[in-house]
Amino acid sequence: MTLTATPAAIGTQLGYARVSTEHQSLDQQVDALAAAGVEISRVYRDKLSGTSTRQQRTGLAALLDHARPGDAIVVVGIDRLGRTAAEVMTTIRELGEREIVLRSLREGIDTANATGRMVAGVLASLAELELELGRERRAASRDARRARGQSIGRPKALDQSKMALAQRMHASGESASIIAATLGVSRATVYRALADKSSVEA
Repeated sequence: MTLTATPAAIGTQLGYARVSTEHQSLDQQVDALAAAGVEISRVYRDKLSGTSTRQQRTGLAALLDHARPGDAIVVVGIDRLGRTAAEVMTTIRELGEREIVLRSLREGIDTANATGRMVAGVLASLAELELELGRERRAASRDARRARGQSIGRPKALDQSKMALAQRMHASGESASIIAATLGVSRATVYRALADKSSVEA
């Protein structure tokens, strides 16, 4: 991956801090950014659940919207830029294309210089490789399961015996709610089991 050369002149320093839960504190990251010369008022922040998407991070969105060519975005570590390698890679690429400097305190990355751009490019390339290897591993696993005649999708919530039990309970007049509570599954699962009579052994 090739990153766009970043101008030597640096504009405003902007900080970004992120934690994955509401219970975690941003203070340590904010203090580190302040110590690195970022004004606290210019630190954008996100407190999100571990399942949040990049689009749900309003702090990161506002930061990327505000940043201009020549500005520097400072983070404690590049992992703050995303939950996955793909998200980090996407953000690094976007910053390079927009001629925005990235500085990561933990990794010592500064894309204002050639060495920093090279390191950021290598990290992004490694992230891309990790994604590709992950896809290959999942495909190999699916092929192996298929070759053994095993199910490829998600395991069923109810096995054959429980599906048969659901059918018998339904036939005896029990409601879907009672059946679901008895089997420890959702009502939707019960409805699917009742509809899938062909999969129940006689």
